[in-house]
Amino acid sequence: MKKNTALKIVNPIMGVLLINQVLVAFLHDLLPKEVFEFLHEGGGVVFAVAAILHVTLNWNWIKMNFLQKASKKDA
Repeated sequence: MKKNTALKIVNPIMGVLLINQVLVAFLHDLLPKEVFEFLHEGGGVVFAVAAILHVTLNWNWIKMNFLQKASKKDA
């Protein structure tokens, strides 16, 4: 699978998981403890895995834009 295709899958999943984390956190007092733990902790783990995959897929862009030596940027 190409990187762009993978990112088109991973990025929306990350967006949904981020919204899930925020909504579940706001609804913490209204949700039963088991439901909260499943949604918030489980969603957090899946979000972390998706974030690692996202960074891995974008690693060349990150290196090019953030990890260059100062002398190369100034040139």
